[in-house]
Amino acid sequence: VLSGCGVYDGTEIHEASAILVHLSRGGAEVQMYAPDVPQMHVIDHSKGQPAEAESRNVLVESARIARGKIASLAKLTTADHDAVIFPGGFGAAKNLSTFAVDGKDCKVNREVERVLKDFHKAGKPIGLCCISPVLAAKVLSGAEVTVGHEEEEGGKWPYAGTAGAIKELGGKHCVKEVTISFPAHVDTKNKVVTTPAFMCETELHNIFDGIGAMVKNVLKLTGK
Repeated sequence: VLSGCGVYDGTEIHEASAILVHLSRGGAEVQMYAPDVPQMHVIDHSKGQPAEAESRNVLVESARIARGKIASLAKLTTADHDAVIFPGGFGAAKNLSTFAVDGKDCKVNREVERVLKDFHKAGKPIGLCCISPVLAAKVLSGAEVTVGHEEEEGGKWPYAGTAGAIKELGGKHCVKEVTISFPAHVDTKNKVVTTPAFMCETELHNIFDGIGAMVKNVLKLTGK
């Protein structure tokens, strides 16, 4: 499930690509979805600043990553899929929810909430990385997730404050590394698998490997 195209106002592209590579390697068939809604705003990624005069659609922008093969999130059903995965990027906190603005008082997009609840009720695994675990913390009360560490540690974990917000949302935060040794947390009860990804300032291959562990565990939980 994508949230646009670009880390600051949509899906983190490297995370989406890594997920797709690992799913392909795992033999999975993939369908991509995104909500058909306007973005919260548009960021000029060369400047890191809002482009005030621009507006974009989340589904249209997500199609860039999907190479055009994408459907509206309203069409996603548990009957058609064994699992669902959400990449990170600020789009998860801006377009899939209002977390970026409202924190613990955030609202989750109606279709995103439906999908999370439906997959959870069906006992089908849910994978999330980077900032997107806040979605599960908000919608699935008591879910165990990780966004990495709970202290910034000199800038290595610049978004460490998110761990506290997850607790305020009703989730349980579990400290995890981004490296291959301890790269993902598996909440076996809720079948929720999370990994920190770009919540950590580290080399790209570590993030790629951590996402691989998340995908591997999601596929394992499908029982196929």
